[in-house]
Amino acid sequence: MAIHPIEFRYGTPEMKNIWEEENKLQRMLDVESALAQAEGKLGIIPQEVADEIAAKANTKYVKLERVKAIEAETNHDIAALSKGITEVCENGAGEYVHFGATSNDIVDSSNSLLIKDSITVLKEKLERLTKIMLELTKEHKMKVCIGRTHGQHALPTTYGMKFGLWADELHRQYDRLEHAESNVCIGMMDGAVGTTAALGEQGWEIHKSVAEILGLPAATITNQVVQRDNHVEFISVLANIASTLDKIALEIRSLQRTEIMEVGEYFDPEKQVGSSTMPHKMNPITAERICGVARIVKSYVNAALDNNPLWHERDLTNSSCERIMFPESCILTDYILNLTIKLMSNLVFYDENIERNLNLTNGLIMAERLMAELTRAGMGKQTAYGIVRKNAIKANKEKLLLGELILEDEEVQKYLTQEDVDKIMDPHTYTGSIPAIIDELLEKSESWF
Repeated sequence: MAIHPIEFRYGTPEMKNIWEEENKLQRMLDVESALAQAEGKLGIIPQEVADEIAAKANTKYVKLERVKAIEAETNHDIAALSKGITEVCENGAGEYVHFGATSNDIVDSSNSLLIKDSITVLKEKLERLTKIMLELTKEHKMKVCIGRTHGQHALPTTYGMKFGLWADELHRQYDRLEHAESNVCIGMMDGAVGTTAALGEQGWEIHKSVAEILGLPAATITNQVVQRDNHVEFISVLANIASTLDKIALEIRSLQRTEIMEVGEYFDPEKQVGSSTMPHKMNPITAERICGVARIVKSYVNAALDNNPLWHERDLTNSSCERIMFPESCILTDYILNLTIKLMSNLVFYDENIERNLNLTNGLIMAERLMAELTRAGMGKQTAYGIVRKNAIKANKEKLLLGELILEDEEVQKYLTQEDVDKIMDPHTYTGSIPAIIDELLEKSESWF
């Protein structure tokens, strides 16, 4: 019986496959296998025993159903795992399973493998989305539109600037994820309270060898658990990525409002339905879903922070939380990355509305340029500001064209001609350093991946 929406509504197969029970079991078996191999190599257990344990530490032999049945009796998942391996090993090799380890050696190291696999998927999606955004930046470099501050029309900008800004941010998120990977994906085999005492003098060598076999950096020091500040960083990066995707989707949603309608997500007119009662509706459901799911991902930061302070050398309060937090945060972040890729790959532009909105204020958005040109022509900046402000307020109140009204001012006539004002009032030519900014961004992006 499916209950959680992740089971039937949200998530991609590739990320769900990483966190499904069978694969999680296999990753724990991989750690038990690495332990046996390391102990065999150092002569702690017989080599033939190590080979047998390594061969049988596979879901081909150790069945999920059997491990669950044992756990139902023992009320301990790793003890059940150990017994499950022991049962399938031949020639007495099972007696050596899990020698010198404690449960969390298996849990933390296997979680590192799962998180590493998840980060590989997330990085690929981030790279793909960033490249889509760079293509949009290039394509719409000088598609002039109105820029808004505080929800109000401010100055002209371009869609290339919007997309370039997002591309740069997505690349920073990629870098953050790589950095988090180096801290959170670490291996350990340190035994109770982190001293490796049960493994004797070769304990620290076993610790390093297990990590090497697993393809993970070895933890520098633990106290039976990998310290959770590492996991705080990872979950925080996922939340940060989610906030970026939220930002992108929120902007698209806002720009798709009926009274703006400059861009919008693709809507299939043949099949898609926007409302069960309003036949005309074409809602931004993809963008809204991104924003909604992002809230869940961001909410896990507090849980991750609460997992960092544990009693003494360890307690188990982090465990139940992480069984939910790790898979959900990875699956949902991957899911909204996928949705954002879909959203931006099929974005629809309404050029007539973009142009309409540029001229919506009857030239008020060119007030700054008027002030600047008056100043360059010799009028004092403060005087120019006051004159333009006075005329802008009047133009707005009386629904007049600012470019016409400003030329009625005798002080302005001393500095600007009709031809000057006509040029000044063209929003398409007031884009500042946008070409240079975008060119530099695109040049830098060539070395990003």
